[in-house]
Formats: sequence, structure tokens, C-alpha cells
Amino acid sequence: MDSAGLNRGAEIPLCSEAIQWADIIFVMEKSHQRKLSNKFQPWLKNKRLICLDIRDEYEYMQPELVELLKKKVLPLLK
Repeated sequence: MDSAGLNRGAEIPLCSEAIQWADIIFVMEKSHQRKLSNKFQPWLKNKRLICLDIRDEYEYMQPELVELLKKKVLPLLK
């Protein structure tokens, strides 16, 4: 599992290599999905892209976010 951001100020910016490496790509919001599709469309073919519908308002590793992610992501990985 890896994490990267789409915004200019992202600590770890998303790159095409990360997309090529991924089997499944999760985004928090629909706006992230659109931005990802616009910027990286050629690398998204045959990739599973899932929007979790979680507002991107949490701090990194905030306990409430971790619980939401467990609830939404773990069932999709089985």
C-alpha cells in the first residue's frame, strides 16, 4: 500500500510510475477522481479506481479517518 497526493503542495506527489505499480487506486472524493482522470488518463487503463466518498478534511492518520478507511477499504480488498 502506498499514498500520494494530487495537489501541488503534496508531501508525496502522485506520479505515473506509482499508478503503473498500483493494482487498485483509491481516492477520497469525486473531485480527486476527476483530477486523477484528467492528469493521468493514459496510465489508468485497466486500473481499478474507487472513490471512497470521504471528505478530505482529516489530518494524516487522524483516528476517525483511520476508522473510516478500515470500514470502507478492507471489504474491497477481500
